[in-house]
Amino acid sequence: MMNEHSLPPANVIRSLLQHPHELSIFTHDMPSALKADVAELNQETGFLVLEVKYGGADIGQYLANGTVSFDLEAFKGSEHSERETYSLSHIAATLLKTDAMLYRLECQLPDSVFAGEKRGETRIPFILGMRARVSIEVYRHVLNVPGQVRNLSVGGCMAEIDLAESIALTEGQTVPGVVMEFPDGQRFYTQGSIRHIRPFGNHGHAAIGIQFTGMSAYQNEMLIHYVNEAEREAAFRAGLTGRMVYHSSLFAVGSKEKAILQHESHLREKHERQTPMERGVMEVAHQIQVGLMYIKTHHVVPQAIFYDCADTLIYLVRADRKNLLYALSFLRDEPDWLRHAVEVAARLAEMMLKRDPHDLQVREAVLGAILHTMGKPLLVSESLPSLKVTMNPAQKEILKNHVTALCETLHSAGWEPGPVCRDIIENANEHLDGTGYPAGKNKEQMSELVRLISVIKAIDKLMHARNGIPGRTPMEAYRVIYEAGKTYDSKMLVRYVQRYGFYPIGCLAKYSGGFLGWIMDVNNKGAPVKVHLVKNLRFPDTTISSIVSDSDLYQVGKLEGIVCPTDFGMTVIKI
Repeated sequence: MMNEHSLPPANVIRSLLQHPHELSIFTHDMPSALKADVAELNQETGFLVLEVKYGGADIGQYLANGTVSFDLEAFKGSEHSERETYSLSHIAATLLKTDAMLYRLECQLPDSVFAGEKRGETRIPFILGMRARVSIEVYRHVLNVPGQVRNLSVGGCMAEIDLAESIALTEGQTVPGVVMEFPDGQRFYTQGSIRHIRPFGNHGHAAIGIQFTGMSAYQNEMLIHYVNEAEREAAFRAGLTGRMVYHSSLFAVGSKEKAILQHESHLREKHERQTPMERGVMEVAHQIQVGLMYIKTHHVVPQAIFYDCADTLIYLVRADRKNLLYALSFLRDEPDWLRHAVEVAARLAEMMLKRDPHDLQVREAVLGAILHTMGKPLLVSESLPSLKVTMNPAQKEILKNHVTALCETLHSAGWEPGPVCRDIIENANEHLDGTGYPAGKNKEQMSELVRLISVIKAIDKLMHARNGIPGRTPMEAYRVIYEAGKTYDSKMLVRYVQRYGFYPIGCLAKYSGGFLGWIMDVNNKGAPVKVHLVKNLRFPDTTISSIVSDSDLYQVGKLEGIVCPTDFGMTVIKI
């Protein structure tokens, strides 16, 4: 219940703190956010104290002119799968160091939930369940990016989109269409310009600041109406009182929105809370995307982010290799360039450490594998609007320049990778017989590391659907590599097969009893001995979750083989 004597922003924060939550301090000038804890909140005075653990010497960079900005994410509902957010920018704050790595941020919350913008406009936050959908037309009639409105003013809005979708957007870019749809079904259309892009929270989202442009008098009139209605709704939900404060019909859920919400709720019921290993893998994927965003917006390579990703993968390999290999399967719905980068980097680390646990090249090699495919999203343009579609021959030719694009970007950003990292970046697509790209090198010009990663990459590509070609089973992929003759190093193929077998951990297995399950462990003969069952094909509309191991596996029938997850609608639900 709202306290009538407390400040509205404190009311919102207190409401969100009742649920599991995460608070992230951000600034446009730093590539990553700081995680913080709420140590104290006085609802009547708006005095907020945040505690931050940070080992760096540049924490002052997160305070601009004595102010701090943060995102608060709360997780509600069944399995905490419903995500509620609240962002505050440029809050007056004082930084105090209380221990070697512990800081105290004393903040003064504003009096109102409505923030003023530089252009004199009032920004209305969408708080405590307020919703509106947005579709950003990036390239006319070609690419639309969906998202949620997080705040609105007569000048523009902030939209939250999937972090993976942000690769098509750059600051200063003109977008031909922005469509907002409110819960009651009303729609607003205009053109726009991207003012800023940043990561939003810690769960794979990006915040896009959009300035509305080219509006007619009628559009201006309608927008003012929507902003006024949003202000009334936000005031109502924040606990303000007064004659003009009441629920707005604009946010009354209509039949279309109700159907969408029911569908999303049904999907979230299937969502399982991730294990620490799965969270670690997803965090690496998100941080790679954050690093890419920082390169695009600041033209600087955030080395610390990428090295941290490499170190995390190496740590996870050492901690529990089998659990890591299983967790990699949760990347299956991430962008293919990203999934490929993380999976290849993890397997490269795993195979290198298996041969020599003290190999000094591992860190740089893994870094190279992480960066190698990053040139692909850098090539996204009107000619190549998406990496998720089946490409025509011209687009495939554009994509072949991804190594060159990455190297040029790194060079222009003033960062030169070390010899091992550069070797992986530049040569991972080369073949022993000179048929690879970009330089058509032969085996005499390829290091042992490159010969190994070229096999890992090729198998990973074959096992995942791309460009309309369905994914192959491990056995089929091995056969393709073997029959390629002198294209790949046969010794590396043998090493790979001996390490992962014909039923690799992380693959989806089908059993004669109609069950599908993710392989979690295999015995020394490569046969699955622990499987996470997720579907019974005799009841296709239901989802199960049961881990079966050893002798109990006979109950699900005979192992028929490895199957493609997308053939059975196996998706990963994001929060």
